[in-house]
Amino acid sequence: MSVGLGLRADGRRLLIPYVMAGVVPDWLDLVRGVVEAGADAVEIGLPFSDPMLDGPTVQRASALSAGRGGRPGPLLDELAGLDLDVPLVVMTYANVAMTLAPERGVGGFVDHLAAVGVRGVIVPDLPLEESAEYRARAAEAGVDAVLLVAPACGDDRCREIARASSGFVYCMSSMQITGERADLAQTARETARRVKGMTELPVVTGFGISTVQHAVEACADADGIVIASVLMRMLVDGAPVAQVVEEVATFRRALSSVQHSPVGG
Repeated sequence: MSVGLGLRADGRRLLIPYVMAGVVPDWLDLVRGVVEAGADAVEIGLPFSDPMLDGPTVQRASALSAGRGGRPGPLLDELAGLDLDVPLVVMTYANVAMTLAPERGVGGFVDHLAAVGVRGVIVPDLPLEESAEYRARAAEAGVDAVLLVAPACGDDRCREIARASSGFVYCMSSMQITGERADLAQTARETARRVKGMTELPVVTGFGISTVQHAVEACADADGIVIASVLMRMLVDGAPVAQVVEEVATFRRALSSVQHSPVGG
């Protein structure tokens, strides 16, 4: 079952928490916990020293993971023991994707994902024009290649990205790196609304979804949201896993009250 089909199963607004692999010793308990709290998928970040889109909080989480000896390959292998009812979607950068299995390149990377049960992947710094082999190899491995749409993209570009994406389309809320914000960017809803008219895939908004109110507001147009920095900030500041899980449950309760509109509508 693909990421997209799994996410669309019951039509509710989608909640995708982000977890940096290895950020705390019991990070796998966090993954299990957010699923029990109502996550529809979990985005798994891999530590990387030179991120393009990660803001200070996610960078701190990455540094914590690396400081504990976290490395992309072994961290991915830890996922193999999980038995979850929702898809895992790995987010990483092209440098990691191309070098995780140097002798096999991108094919080795997506095969590794599939072998440990990952069903989707996001590589935000790989341009659409250079992604054909990656997308083809991911499809062969049964892993959805989720692509990002930015608010600055024109309609033609949005259509190209939506057509090439699989699983869901990830909309950036603004032309900024990840991080907590005081307000939801106006471009968040505008971008989701535009893209929903171009695809039947779920349209998910992320980047700067910092409060329950942001989530509810974004889901007036988007089919779901990703929450990342707010959760990672709690962890890097020392909050226990149980407290982060409860934060995810709070988002789930709020999104459950948002009236559904048809995917792609």
